Amino acid sequence: MENLFEVQAELRTDTGKGASRRLRHAGQVPAIMYGAEEEAVSLTLDHNKFLRHLDEEAFYAHILTIVVDGKKHKVVLKDLQRHPTSDMKIMHADFLRVSAKHAMTMNVQLHFIGDEIAPGVKVSGGKLTHLMSDVEISCLPKDLPEYIEVDTSALELDASIHLSELVLPKGVTLTALAHAQDEDLEEGSRSAYDQAVVSIHTPRAVVEVEEDEASDEAAAEEEATEE
Repeated sequence: MENLFEVQAELRTDTGKGASRRLRHAGQVPAIMYGAEEEAVSLTLDHNKFLRHLDEEAFYAHILTIVVDGKKHKVVLKDLQRHPTSDMKIMHADFLRVSAKHAMTMNVQLHFIGDEIAPGVKVSGGKLTHLMSDVEISCLPKDLPEYIEVDTSALELDASIHLSELVLPKGVTLTALAHAQDEDLEEGSRSAYDQAVVSIHTPRAVVEVEEDEASDEAAAEEEATEE
């Protein structure tokens, strides 16, 4: 069975835009591996095999193994460039070496649960909106989560869940809230960095109908007063 977290790669000595273009025409993906106080190394990946790795959601937030000339390197996928008109065509990939002793910064997907049973939706008829799909975290490689779960099952109408309310795995911090710690805030106020992740609000169409009804009632009362 194929290990979706182990990537086979070859060293690349021919660099530049022209060389990268030739690689892509040959079904290869130009890539680079850097970090951990070592020199950057240019690589090539088999395009179709790499696509199979990318079909696995956990691949984007997982400690990966890149095998080059039989030597294994622990990395994470730091950046991915796709063709502007096709997500199925990969243009370039960046891999960051990881060190067990040093914290790393990564973007991790949010998994929302309980949307259908949230009181603000099921009882009050509100519209639930996901305001973020991922968050930037800092942690040691051993603590890297594949995703962070957001439970909306108790969310009421006109309520929201902010970054500071997320339940984080042990050893994981949000980089946005690290910035918030440097702010001088008034008691009870919320940092601009502590953004909402999900919210439930009254659908706009319902609001417009209520406003129209209120206007009609006001007009009727005014007309009755004049008579």
